[in-house]
Amino acid sequence: MEEKKNLRRQDALDYHSKGRPGKIEVVTTKETATQRDLSLAYSPGVAEPCLAIAENPEDVYKYTAKGNLVAVISNGTAVLGLGDIGPEAGKPVMEGKGLLFKIYADIDVFDIELNTKDVDEFVRTVKILEPTFGGVNLEDIKAPECFEIEDRLRKELKIPVMHDDQHGTAIISGAALLNALEIVGKNIQDAKFIVSGAGAAAISCTQMYVQLGARKENITMFDKDGVICLERTNLFGKQKDFAVPTHITMAEAIKGADVFIGLSAANVLSQDMIRSMADNPIVFAMANPTPEISYEEATAARPDIIMATGRSDYPNQVNNVLGFPFIFRGALDVRATGINEAMKMAATYALAELAKEPVPDIVNIAYNEKNLTFGRTYIIPKPMDPRLLTTVAPAVAKAAMESGLATQPIEDWEAYEQVLAKRLGQDNQLTRAIVNKAKKDPKKVVFADAESQTVLKAVQQVYDDGICEPILLGNRTRIEKMIKEDRLELEGVQIIDPKADDVQPLAREFANAYYEKRKRRGVSPADAEQIMLRRTYFGAMMVETGKADCLISGLTRNYPDTVRPALQVIGRQEGIRKVSGMYILLTKKGPLFLSDTTVNFNPSVTELVEIAELTAISVESLGIKPRIALLTYSNYGTADGEDAEKMRQATAILRGKHPDWVVEGEMQAHLAFNTELVKQQYPFSDLAEEGANVLIFPNLSAANIAYNLLKEVGELEYIGPVLLGLKKPVHVLQLGSTVREIVNMVAIAVAQAQ
Repeated sequence: MEEKKNLRRQDALDYHSKGRPGKIEVVTTKETATQRDLSLAYSPGVAEPCLAIAENPEDVYKYTAKGNLVAVISNGTAVLGLGDIGPEAGKPVMEGKGLLFKIYADIDVFDIELNTKDVDEFVRTVKILEPTFGGVNLEDIKAPECFEIEDRLRKELKIPVMHDDQHGTAIISGAALLNALEIVGKNIQDAKFIVSGAGAAAISCTQMYVQLGARKENITMFDKDGVICLERTNLFGKQKDFAVPTHITMAEAIKGADVFIGLSAANVLSQDMIRSMADNPIVFAMANPTPEISYEEATAARPDIIMATGRSDYPNQVNNVLGFPFIFRGALDVRATGINEAMKMAATYALAELAKEPVPDIVNIAYNEKNLTFGRTYIIPKPMDPRLLTTVAPAVAKAAMESGLATQPIEDWEAYEQVLAKRLGQDNQLTRAIVNKAKKDPKKVVFADAESQTVLKAVQQVYDDGICEPILLGNRTRIEKMIKEDRLELEGVQIIDPKADDVQPLAREFANAYYEKRKRRGVSPADAEQIMLRRTYFGAMMVETGKADCLISGLTRNYPDTVRPALQVIGRQEGIRKVSGMYILLTKKGPLFLSDTTVNFNPSVTELVEIAELTAISVESLGIKPRIALLTYSNYGTADGEDAEKMRQATAILRGKHPDWVVEGEMQAHLAFNTELVKQQYPFSDLAEEGANVLIFPNLSAANIAYNLLKEVGELEYIGPVLLGLKKPVHVLQLGSTVREIVNMVAIAVAQAQ
């Protein structure tokens, strides 16, 4: 166990140190290719925006990045669960916070670590940085200093300021609380609260609940020294607001309580305490990584409980990422001069209402749920819900306008929501959805190329992450030696050598089954026994017989040598004439699905229709609506030729068979994305409003060239090739696949097998 812990530690260190150290970089947003570009970017051209800003300081938002730039500022005195570790040690966390801002809300971040514990010095430093930033996110500053720092900065700065450790949890848990109370039919004014914890987050949460309607006289707060009461002499100001008159134990206070709020430490809440609570108790045990009571213990003690934690592996996760990216997005977009209570309350109510709306397919897929619906195990939206940006940010922006903090009001809300929707693609979202879905129901995956260092490292990751149950094929001695040399921790992972004596009974069983399948195709019993010594055939037979659910192969073999065993052993789906290969390219504007990139050299019209249908069905299974473009050198009949004609015919057939689908063609590749040009020249096109995400090519050469050019020149992450049309998941790794690429392939294979 200790070795595995060290390995995971090393994984984290390697992640942060590989390539360019850290997690963030600065990239240019303007052209820089020519001397003229550089002259405009810097001297002499840069003088013009400088003069314009000097004349009108508000133009700083027009000519610089200030309006989309947030400072994440910390002094490292309360870093996660690590305590006061110092500003340098806190920097990885601040970079991580910047990464979340960018991923979820397209907000740029500079992280700033201040080497001071002096409140005056901290406040002055942040204050003189105000011209640089559009907003300030305070992070990981210990109490009680964090309260004074935020209060002073909010008064002295004219840009949004928020200490997320205080208000993030308050906003998210407040939304969850409103919904939980609604479900159990209780009124917040009458609810009796027990709060375990009296630090920044607990104080802020309790203040939020009071604003939502809770009464102070119904709240009893505890910290590590016991109840917060007037008899104590070690309380700071904001704790005194919630002090009760005399001493009482938590076990005594919790009897008959309606709500328990935990922001303290592991295992401070017992089953007996929960049993003593009122009917339909609400328990938010939010200590991380170990809550005040485990989900299993709490639900066992009280089947009528509504339970929330800070963990992603249980229902109702209270996660700050549901709040801060979207709160700052809304504040920045109206150039708010602060973040006030009205804006925080707007975010709370927006989150609460969103949980009651029908859940998008991609969210159900990500969490391996058939149909998430508002109820006891779904009281708060999931972090991967794509509607968060277009729901919370507008609510915050409207509240800023209504409360008088907006200096640039939004007039066209429909246009604003469209801008928000376009800010982020579904690249990272799709990968996370696939991995999360796989982890919800892991399957057995057999790796035919286990005598590879890269494959073994990928196996370690999917094993640790709970994505699958790996089975390794190859020479046991060689594999175990490689595991030891790389200090991998794969104890308990099954290793099978098809050539080993102890495996021969299974190999003969597989050989007999294969012979029965292929005896009329020139295969003798002796041939079948020899073929089963090959790992790709042996692995395919494991999948066919149910001893494994998926096969991953191809890293050390050419493509046909892996596809052929899958076709011969597993076979095509009923009614499918040809299998095909799809690549998923993960772009900032969203995923692109390219077919057929690996199998069919020159597909016919009928085969193109089938390729498009298989691809569209696969895309739909990922919760994404396919928008299909059939590509060639002609635009709607502007040129003739074999490829143009067959793509034209395939388009007509697809549109006839699937009138509800978005299918367009034949068209040149650029037209599939240039919606403005399509509107001008081909306004009848179904792609005039939104570009394509599924690209179907006339032949293998065109598809493969396009895929490789996009991948290499665009430096895009990809998943694939994903084989379509087989009865069971078999995927072929590209030569030179990285650990990350293999992990992605395993995740999609497991998701398909579920």
